[in-house]
Amino acid sequence: MRAARALLGIDQKTLARMAGLSVPTIQRMEAGSGNVRGVVDSLTKVVTALEGAGIELIAEGAVSTANGRGVRLKAPPPTD
Repeated sequence: MRAARALLGIDQKTLARMAGLSVPTIQRMEAGSGNVRGVVDSLTKVVTALEGAGIELIAEGAVSTANGRGVRLKAPPPTD
């Protein structure tokens, strides 16, 4: 979510307004590391808002077929 907000140049307050959620809800969703946690309805609202603003969410291992910029986290290098 943070990467998507960065690409759009918006803050948590703006994303909350776009998704029809509270700022604390967005903060809680972004607070964890790894997978975003939240109520399915809230997650759906965020995804819909981000996609409506031009963000393409790419599943792990999936190929992006759309044009434009994007961000993807590669697997970390193995540690010894």
